[in-house]
Amino acid sequence: LKSLGELCGLVSKTGPTSEDLNRTVDLLAGLGDERPETVSSLQSPYKKLKEALSSVEAFERHYLELSHAAMEMYRAIGRLRSGRLVGKSLAEFYMRKGDPEQAETFLQEALKSYVSEGWSLPVTHTRRQIAECQKLLGRTEDYLQTSALLAGDVNLSTEERKHFCQEILSFAGRSGNHSHKVTLSMNVFAQLTRLQFHPSTASVHSGAVLQVELTLRCLMPVSVCIQELAASIHFDIDHGGTHGLSKGTLGQTNQGTVEFEQGNSSAGPPSSTAAGPTLEMDEIQDRSPSDNSLNSVGVVCKNTHLVMRRRENDSPPDMPNCVSPPTAAMKEGGQMLKVQNVTLEPGNNSITFTAPSGQPGNYTLRQLCATVGEVQFVLSHIYPSVRYEIYSQEPQLTVEPLSEPLLAGMPQLVKFTLLTGHYTVKKGDALQLSNTETMPILPSSSCTARISSPDAELVGESALSIQSSDKVTSISIPPTPPYHVLEFHLEVLCIIPSGSDRPTNERLTNGEVRHRPRRYSHPDTPMTAIDQRMSIDCPWSIYSTLLALTFYIPFKTKHSLLSAGNRKYIQVCVQNMSDMNFTLAEVKLTEKQHLSLELQSFNTKTNQLLCSKHSVFCLWEVRWKDDLPSCLQCVFSANFCPLNQDSSAFKPFHYQFQLERVTTLYNVRAEIFPPAGEQHCRSGLVCGLEVCITRLTEPSEGEIAEDSKTDTDRLKTTKLMYEVADSSSNWAVCGKSSGMVLMPLKANATHKVQIEVMPLFAGHLPFPKIKVLKYLPHNAAAAIQPDPDSCVENDSLSLLDKTLDDQGDTASIRSRGSVHSVGSSDQQQRGVAMPRLEPFSLGQVFNNSHSQQVLVLPTADDHIMEVNAT
Repeated sequence: LKSLGELCGLVSKTGPTSEDLNRTVDLLAGLGDERPETVSSLQSPYKKLKEALSSVEAFERHYLELSHAAMEMYRAIGRLRSGRLVGKSLAEFYMRKGDPEQAETFLQEALKSYVSEGWSLPVTHTRRQIAECQKLLGRTEDYLQTSALLAGDVNLSTEERKHFCQEILSFAGRSGNHSHKVTLSMNVFAQLTRLQFHPSTASVHSGAVLQVELTLRCLMPVSVCIQELAASIHFDIDHGGTHGLSKGTLGQTNQGTVEFEQGNSSAGPPSSTAAGPTLEMDEIQDRSPSDNSLNSVGVVCKNTHLVMRRRENDSPPDMPNCVSPPTAAMKEGGQMLKVQNVTLEPGNNSITFTAPSGQPGNYTLRQLCATVGEVQFVLSHIYPSVRYEIYSQEPQLTVEPLSEPLLAGMPQLVKFTLLTGHYTVKKGDALQLSNTETMPILPSSSCTARISSPDAELVGESALSIQSSDKVTSISIPPTPPYHVLEFHLEVLCIIPSGSDRPTNERLTNGEVRHRPRRYSHPDTPMTAIDQRMSIDCPWSIYSTLLALTFYIPFKTKHSLLSAGNRKYIQVCVQNMSDMNFTLAEVKLTEKQHLSLELQSFNTKTNQLLCSKHSVFCLWEVRWKDDLPSCLQCVFSANFCPLNQDSSAFKPFHYQFQLERVTTLYNVRAEIFPPAGEQHCRSGLVCGLEVCITRLTEPSEGEIAEDSKTDTDRLKTTKLMYEVADSSSNWAVCGKSSGMVLMPLKANATHKVQIEVMPLFAGHLPFPKIKVLKYLPHNAAAAIQPDPDSCVENDSLSLLDKTLDDQGDTASIRSRGSVHSVGSSDQQQRGVAMPRLEPFSLGQVFNNSHSQQVLVLPTADDHIMEVNAT
């Protein structure tokens, strides 16, 4: 019917011409007569066709009636594509009739179907028809939007694309005061494909330069001059003040680079994305306002209203770029990144913005707008979310060793590093270091400071001015710009602690009490570690900065007291715990309190080599004129330096120690007698062991105060406990192995004890070990409190009982010359405090038989040789 109407001129705006009327008459005549079976029907096809071709009004009525009936039928059976194809024919009919408004409605419906199904060429053809309708209707914004889509459509020829592009440029070039500019979607004009930050960390300090480079793919066929390209940014104050980005939502494939996915601008998205719009996800972080610690992290969908909206089953979803991409105006009032007079060439173009970096915080890019005369192309939302950070950093001063480890007692270089942060170091600024006796700062003739940029590029060098006083060392630092690095080296010396002297408390410049450095064992090294803390007053803060350095003492020093009867020797062992080799010189030992005391050195070498992980032993003999003091305050001193260095590198080393109760009080001598009738001891036979304990000195006032008991002869006595034990299992003690004796507090007083022992093996056997201990009765427990570590308890000794004080006849036989212990009582009193044993100090008891041996023969002189032959 439509083709016949066009042939007869019934579809044109002016109506049929005379030629069209003649053609209509010939056509009707050619139909012939109506068939007999339909003559009586008023609605026969023959009558309807003749009526439709009879006039313009009748044709339009019949054509619209049939078209709408067909469309309703197609919708009812689910053939939407066929229904919209009929609608497109209706649109062409209305265009011929000069009714573009009705035609646009059907064209828009057809365009939805083509876009959703990805028909590229029908989409282009339909948009071109829609543009014609919009131009006739005077819908400027819609026409410009469609023209922009057609100008970027590669299915059109270059001439056609240039035509539609020129339509936009012609409108944009109009002069006049418009209340508002025409806003179009950026997607039809250009596509944002890439964004890159310089520097790539997207985090700079306040006042630094941060550049944002955009890559735009221009869809226009000709060059377009843009008066202004602007990007709106959203500012969020960063309360944490941390250095660097704290949120991981940049979507960066490479560091500092964001790639944006693009769809097909002409035919719409592919069928894989036809299920709905893309999820726009963002991260939400909940941080504590007090310390900026992270409490929780969540994910939120930013376009829920698009994803979860209801769709009708009888129509495809609204796709991007379906008819006309949605437009959104730029939000006013926010900060903007702007660049003026940019020319976009067809294809990829690079535009660089300089981002504002004044106020610290997070900046998020939200929208993009390109202004071409009276037309604005707006990208309503930049996804994925892109942000950069401007931080403000406080000045930071750190100190670290130039080489590991730091050795105490030797000059060591340490590096001071100042990150200026937002602070500008001015001329005259200085660091005030509180001096300490344990770690002085050594003077230096030349000290240079290096100033570096944040990119580690050398900016300049300047000499430091260092002035020292008794309390403070002042370091004048050169002027340094913000967010630069200032480095310089100082030489310090950590004094090795010499001993147990505890000086009075010192105070820092801010009034705080200085804590003395404490030595401790480090788990990663055998050397003893010592922490040195320094207080530094900085010009940018009213508070002092406390910094710590860990030094390691290269030496481990030990001392011991050696005795040979009344003669005394002091031995000092210096062990090198470090990995360096040293030279020791001028080794000395002095006693601070007794000038009459003489320490004779047995160290013949002036300089001694002290290798790594090795020891050096030094020995002195103690000589005195009148009486040997009971307590000695000794100071060991030496000079040391690394191997193969000159004499000027020697540094002093001191070690203080105290020796108490050094006088030899008792001499223990043992003698073993063979059995009766034998010339030598024999294994398995009981021999006699005689232990002789001799008092060598008169009692001191302290000893008299400890035990003031007096015997019947008005002689002061003290109680001693002896014990015979053989840890090597060479001897068997027959009978009791320990006992108590009453020792007169008088020089040359002697006690002898007879003990039966049995040798278990033949050969030269060492004497059994003999111990002599102080016996403190139970009634002296409250008055005398010895060191718990020095107390010795022996639960197997039945002799330690209160009844010993009252049963002298059975426990021991006492005489002025000697006392022989013959037995002890086995009775003990329940509930009575036990006596205690206290060992003598090192050197108070000398054992003459300590390394003595005795010949023991076998019981039978049989010589047996076993020979095994195989």
